[in-house]
Amino acid sequence: MPGSEEPAAEFDPAPHGRVRAALTFAGLRERGQRALRSRAWRLRLYGLLALQAGVAATIAWFVAYEFLDNASPVVAPTTAVGIVAAAMGSRLRRTVELLIGVVLGLAVGDTLMPLFGIGPWQTGVVVVLAIIVAVLLKGGGSLLTQAGGTAVLIATLEPPVRELSIPRFVDAAVGGLVGLAVGLLLVPIHPQKTVLRLAEPVVGPGAAAMHKLAAALRARDLGEAEQSLRELRNLGPQVNALNEGLSAAQEVVRLAPLRWRERQSLAFHTESIQHLERSLHSCRSMARRLTTALKDGEPIPEEFPAAIDLLAAALLTLRWTIQASEEPREAREQILTAVELAGQAQGGSSRDSGGPHPHRLHYSGLVAVGEIRTAAHDLLIASGLDARTAASMVRRAVGWEEED
Repeated sequence: MPGSEEPAAEFDPAPHGRVRAALTFAGLRERGQRALRSRAWRLRLYGLLALQAGVAATIAWFVAYEFLDNASPVVAPTTAVGIVAAAMGSRLRRTVELLIGVVLGLAVGDTLMPLFGIGPWQTGVVVVLAIIVAVLLKGGGSLLTQAGGTAVLIATLEPPVRELSIPRFVDAAVGGLVGLAVGLLLVPIHPQKTVLRLAEPVVGPGAAAMHKLAAALRARDLGEAEQSLRELRNLGPQVNALNEGLSAAQEVVRLAPLRWRERQSLAFHTESIQHLERSLHSCRSMARRLTTALKDGEPIPEEFPAAIDLLAAALLTLRWTIQASEEPREAREQILTAVELAGQAQGGSSRDSGGPHPHRLHYSGLVAVGEIRTAAHDLLIASGLDARTAASMVRRAVGWEEED
């Protein structure tokens, strides 16, 4: 009826509360799944190292106890475990550094402790001198650590005795040799699987960061673009671990008889992963330039985010095809399409997201185009092409005439 008002519907908070609870539960479940995947990845990667360490410690203890008449063998199994733990780097170099560190620590400690006695300042002086000697010998971190640690052990013995020097050094030598034998002869790591697993936390997050950058460029969201750039920069530790894994894998196929037949295939994987790394460096430089373009208000053609999405997809496709040992045709198509889109962004007539007029790239945009081409070139080499063929394909995708 005229003048009458219908009663307002009462707000029922129950459905909204259930939605929030469902979203919270979904977020917790997703985080839990990511944590489980991360732990499963670490177990696959380091599980064999745990087995190697256990076997090496057992053998080193037995040898020191049974054949060296050491009633309390400590140094031998400790050194063996240290050698196995160095499996993600150059173990031969690490072994030499560990053994030299033991010698230095023993020599400095046994020389000075009978003169100075035992005490807090004496311990500090012995450690400083042992590390200084190691530095003068241009030793690495393992040598410095072992020299200082051994000096502490010697400095805290009561009373200082010289008779421990030779047995302790022999124990360390036995432990180092046992660690090497276990890692290279009895239970060597699988080179290809190790390298591919170490590549997972580099390629996956790198592709995700690039997809985030593409979305940020479409929305002209400077904050999200800067976040994607930080994520690409934060891949440094994973890249370092991957490089160490490559060194360890190359050492294994060179020294371990059980892995000699895998030298050729590992060489291919090594070159592919090295060029994947280089492409990520170019992508990081591209992200930096495009972030600067957003700050400066430069035009961002729609082809840019499309090209970046394709490069990110190519990273994941290429990783899968390398693992499956298949021909990476799809990845190459994605890479070359990204190059074509970058060329269109440079000289096409699309409209940018900042206005209705035809765009023209400014300085940062032009530099980003070059970085996209560089990344594409490295990705094509990673797919198994030689450098000249990859360069030729990039030039054709850009539309440049081939040079004689």
